[in-house]
Amino acid sequence: MKREFPEIPLVGIGSIIIEGDRVVLVKRAHPPIQGHWSIPGGVLEIGEMVREAAVREAREETGLIVEPGELLGVYDRILRDPGQRVQYHYVLIDFLCRAVGGELLAASDAAEVCWFTREELPALNLAEDTQDVIQKGFARLGQ
Repeated sequence: MKREFPEIPLVGIGSIIIEGDRVVLVKRAHPPIQGHWSIPGGVLEIGEMVREAAVREAREETGLIVEPGELLGVYDRILRDPGQRVQYHYVLIDFLCRAVGGELLAASDAAEVCWFTREELPALNLAEDTQDVIQKGFARLGQ
């Protein structure tokens, strides 16, 4: 599967893991957003159901076992190179998740993993759609 300069869009699955007034974010270890904080998630595998991917990706990147719930949103993430060619193209499907086990620790594509409060999020300069879906998660939980 070719992620950079793909021939077709890739499906990315995100896990919005919220507990109280905190959300789990990972610092990406690899492109396209290496070094930036983001939602735990990754590419859907062949034969995998989307909620299964949410569980797998959360476990691989955060060490947490999650139970996926409500679909929070579907987003386009298209990143272009300096010549305006599509370098990365993802269709992101994000689920509200609840941690039911495991221990928080960075793994897989995550350089770091951390709980952040709502108040700490603006300083992280998250992508607009990332900020949006996290706020939807808090709203759904009445936070």
